[in-house]
Amino acid sequence: MKITPIIIVCLFCLFSCVKTPQITTTQLPLEKPVKVTLTNTDGKFQLFVAGKPFYIKGAGLEFGNIASVAKHNGNSFRTWRTENGQKSGKEILDEAYKNGLMVTMGIEVERERHGFDYNDTVAVKEQLERIKTKVLDLKDHPALMIWGIGNELNLRYENPKVWDAVNDISKMIHEVDPNHLTTTMLAGISKKEIALIKEKCSDLDILSVQMYGDLPNLPKLIREYGWEGPYIVTEWGATGHWEVPKTAWGAPIEENSTLKAANYLKRYKGGIEADSLQCIGSYVFLWGNKQERTPTWYGIYLEDGKETESVDVMHFVWNSKWPENRTPQIVSYTIDGKTAYENVVMEAEKLYTASLKISDFENDPINYTWEILPESVDLGDGGDHEERPKSVNFEIVNQKDGELTFKAPTAGMYRLFVYADDGHGHAATANIPFKVN
Repeated sequence: MKITPIIIVCLFCLFSCVKTPQITTTQLPLEKPVKVTLTNTDGKFQLFVAGKPFYIKGAGLEFGNIASVAKHNGNSFRTWRTENGQKSGKEILDEAYKNGLMVTMGIEVERERHGFDYNDTVAVKEQLERIKTKVLDLKDHPALMIWGIGNELNLRYENPKVWDAVNDISKMIHEVDPNHLTTTMLAGISKKEIALIKEKCSDLDILSVQMYGDLPNLPKLIREYGWEGPYIVTEWGATGHWEVPKTAWGAPIEENSTLKAANYLKRYKGGIEADSLQCIGSYVFLWGNKQERTPTWYGIYLEDGKETESVDVMHFVWNSKWPENRTPQIVSYTIDGKTAYENVVMEAEKLYTASLKISDFENDPINYTWEILPESVDLGDGGDHEERPKSVNFEIVNQKDGELTFKAPTAGMYRLFVYADDGHGHAATANIPFKVN
């Protein structure tokens, strides 16, 4: 999820009209590579895995629960790198295989915005050799499907030689690994970028695009900008923090979990399902949890592992039916009658009352948890690592069901988070930014 001056496009094509039985990794012999191919029939692209049609119903997952993707009937996940610091690439692929999932394996490629110089031919060659070693290590694993060469290399860059490097990496992969396809993930989409990719990256098999709020426009933009090949939406999901309204003091206003879920469904149908010709699948962001502006903004799981309503949506689009037990839905959330969009300003030590109204399909008893966090000041770029703010101690005067009366903390900028748990592994969540004078 990245800020770009161009239109932000997150290509995540998940659910297709193809109903043909699909291959799962557990049907494949361990330690034997799987042949992955593409066909083009009168402009309609089809991905094949081991000779069988495969429409990507996937999730972006680096540290999340791999087994839960399979539980909800997803068939694939993507990573951002071969080694994530917790598990090796082989361990990730082994777990994918165990759960019947195919993997688009990310390859870490240096970014200009982090200081890499694509005019430095020695450094570029060293990078190619480093990547070759990783490819040789993993290329024969039966859970491997696609190589993702770099992530959002177009984000705040100037030197088009990066695309020459990407093409060289793709060529090297095809030379040593004839069984798998290659792609690169773009932050957004623009006519200029498509022209550069077509000119400089002819060896790539698939284009990948990452887009959030503007995702329903993607099929139109793909055609308008002249991309005629297959594509995947490799990140899509919640409205980006660069796309939402802000408070008077500049805090981006996060949508609550119910509004997010409604937008996930709308964006999937309009931006992914709507293109049955070129879009061959998608990876929703993020099947797990991360701190980015807030701890709840982009992950469709909470920090404690509970599912939000967006997981319900992914279950629906992957199965054509809702899960048996649904996540609680938020009806309204206010502090002293004001929503997050009404600039909530407080005086230190004074009393205020927050009110959350919840609807639950099964009428499960709801447990409410409240937390105040200072507004994050560790603001990364393009999904870079951010530190989670530490919870603020505050005085609770009264708490009953969805109402909380509390004393405002000392002067500063904060958010009041609420989590509504149904006791079945699901929770609704919302937060209101507020300022204390």
